Amino acid sequence: MSDFKIKFRGVRGSYPIANKDYLEYGGNTSCVEVRVNGHLIILDAGTGLIDIGNELMEEYISSGATPEQRTPINATVLLSHIHQDHIQGFTFFRPLHIPTSRIDVYGNVSYEETLSDELANLLFGKSFPLDLGDIAGNLNINDITDTDGIILRANEPPIIKRIETDTDKIPQDDEVLITCYRSYAHPQEGVIIYKIAYKDKTLVYATDKESYLGGDKKLANFARGCNLIIHDAQYTTEDYLNPFVPKQGYGHSTFDMAIECQKQVGAEKLVFFHFDPSYNDKKLNIIKQHYSELENVQLAYEGLEIEL
Repeated sequence: MSDFKIKFRGVRGSYPIANKDYLEYGGNTSCVEVRVNGHLIILDAGTGLIDIGNELMEEYISSGATPEQRTPINATVLLSHIHQDHIQGFTFFRPLHIPTSRIDVYGNVSYEETLSDELANLLFGKSFPLDLGDIAGNLNINDITDTDGIILRANEPPIIKRIETDTDKIPQDDEVLITCYRSYAHPQEGVIIYKIAYKDKTLVYATDKESYLGGDKKLANFARGCNLIIHDAQYTTEDYLNPFVPKQGYGHSTFDMAIECQKQVGAEKLVFFHFDPSYNDKKLNIIKQHYSELENVQLAYEGLEIEL
């Protein structure tokens, strides 16, 4: 049995879709569940987060007859950025409202603001019946930078350590190590790219970033040799270059850009992610067929599970 499992919970960009023509790939916005060496890591908090929370609550309730006997919920949430489609599910994540839950959230908005303040302004207060301070669970919101690593160890709270040397980027023993860097290829404050490493396995999450002429060299170096890269693929090349409504500068990649990234990185597997909400099942199946001859390349869909 693998100690490194990935499950896709929301694969859309921009806004969620509830429509019969979107059932095959799903209509929830960005959220990926990662289970690695006993730790629960959640990449982004789009509407796909809601189902994770509901399932965690079922597990929590069935783990004991009383709150004192139940196994607490622990999760690490990594936010790429705070555009709506990446945080829409946060306030409806039910474990937040259980006093024994520990939820550690990481991300970065800018050098002038804190992630905690921005989430409080965007998600709580006037836009929700509760304020951030009313959350019952043990919620810890942390700002991280390119020089920070997050270490997860069994039965311990996460540890933030400074990354100074190449050795610092390698997980030790049974540690899970999370590293990141900020890409500015997405308006307005950029986006954080994450790498999750455990033993000799690595996952890279690179959503909401546009590529460059000749590829993204910084991403290529960061993700070099990873087992799986989840890469933004919001548009087809035709839509991206549409002469009437071009998508250049929107901060998103094409499917072809994602493939070029996989080649430069040397990633074993590529999963296309963050599809435009106008792309229904029919269109995505056409795209799937177009790339069907490529090995180790596939489109994300809700419920897709991958083991590393």
